[in-house]
Amino acid sequence: MAELLQLTLHAAAEGLQRREFSSRDLCAALLARTDAVDAKVNAFLHLDHDAVLKAADAADARRLQGQPLSRFDGLPIAVKDNFAVSGQSCGCASAILKGYTAPYDATVIARLRRAGFIFAGRTNMDEFAMGSSTENSSVKPTSNPWDLTRVPGGSSGGSAAAVAAREALAALGSDTGGSIRQPASFCGVVGLKPSYGRVSRYGLVAYASSLDQIGPITRDVRDSAILLDLIQGHDERDSTSLPDAGIGAESALDQLDIRQLRLGLPREYFAVEGLAPEVRGAVEAAAVRFRALGAQVVDVSLPHTKYAIATYYIIATAEASANLARFDGVRYGFRDRAGEAANLLAMYRTTRANGFGAEVKRRIILGTYVLSSGYHDAYYLRAQKVRTILREDFRRAFEQCDVILAPVAPTPAFRKGEMATPLEMYLADIYTISVNLAGICGLSVPCGFSTAGLPIGLQLIGPALAETRVLQAGYAFEQAAGCSGQFPEL
Repeated sequence: MAELLQLTLHAAAEGLQRREFSSRDLCAALLARTDAVDAKVNAFLHLDHDAVLKAADAADARRLQGQPLSRFDGLPIAVKDNFAVSGQSCGCASAILKGYTAPYDATVIARLRRAGFIFAGRTNMDEFAMGSSTENSSVKPTSNPWDLTRVPGGSSGGSAAAVAAREALAALGSDTGGSIRQPASFCGVVGLKPSYGRVSRYGLVAYASSLDQIGPITRDVRDSAILLDLIQGHDERDSTSLPDAGIGAESALDQLDIRQLRLGLPREYFAVEGLAPEVRGAVEAAAVRFRALGAQVVDVSLPHTKYAIATYYIIATAEASANLARFDGVRYGFRDRAGEAANLLAMYRTTRANGFGAEVKRRIILGTYVLSSGYHDAYYLRAQKVRTILREDFRRAFEQCDVILAPVAPTPAFRKGEMATPLEMYLADIYTISVNLAGICGLSVPCGFSTAGLPIGLQLIGPALAETRVLQAGYAFEQAAGCSGQFPEL
């Protein structure tokens, strides 16, 4: 049933309710698709066919009895490999966590489980979410379904590739500096990074705790709104989670009076060296389309944008060095037995040296340095002060507009191995990391293609807790432009 592979979550839910097909039919079609194409894409690290079909049969039985858990009961969703799902492996695509099985559900997983979602596979990622291409996975690199010689983005590259390749209807990702939005842009799907605190981080393996946020990767904006409604809300197990707003983003999608919408174009974003003309043109064309719909488009300024990358890579690496200290070979995961024979310190050293990949070790070393005695104030403390300035830039900009329009990345998806140095990869995050530093929300929606046939994403940025407005704007654009729901041939 090839038509099942094209469905969005909301269309699949309607089909299940009308008994046009069963959950088993849907899951079997997606599993067959994965069997057929994932050897090329490498979106998944693990996928238990029997467990997925067993869960689908249970959902079908509940629906036949008139007792579905929700209208989404029986829908499959893929999960990035840094979420705890009880009984499933949780390896963060790292050798140091090889063989580790999560003993509990992350809060977002528990909430989706209560709605009847089926967790259909672990998707590939950059190791511990450190990277922008999924080339840093210790298991295998993932390919972009639109061009298998190119990267899908990262660190949630496996999730975005699975959705684009029609191996999954939707997927969960995490975003510390653009890791949902950038792969969504590269793969031609929709990715939402909620405001910090909107979604509980409990059960997400931490990279940088003040920057990490969980969000959906989907085929259209409505599906992102649906998943946000299901996963958002206060969680007493996450001290940074905010009170439940009960936002009802899905029901509000078509309630926007676009004539009242003010959109800002940050002039600094279009002066960035390396911004591809095709990306600039696609974003500017999106602004023209919004004007045609009746929105007001104004220029705004984010004057300290040039300091964002340095600030981010001080704060993020400092927090990573602390968070990853727990992976020492003692409590769980990989332990180097050769080092163990010498003494405890040797075991620590060899376990971490052999268990972590090059990029993770690079960031741990940098983070440890900026936190060390004599350098803390010069680097980490100063970076936190600049972070406050960046947040203030956004506050001033949002006095002039409701939503900011921007590129997601300077270029479409680049070729595997094209980034010659880590610094080149870091610089490509210029349009996404400020959103994490400021704790605000951002959405990537498809807005066109390059001459090489590669997707280009439009980023819509809103103030903290303004997800509904950002999703409304993204939905209005999506309906007018019709760029979502296009799939590559594999």
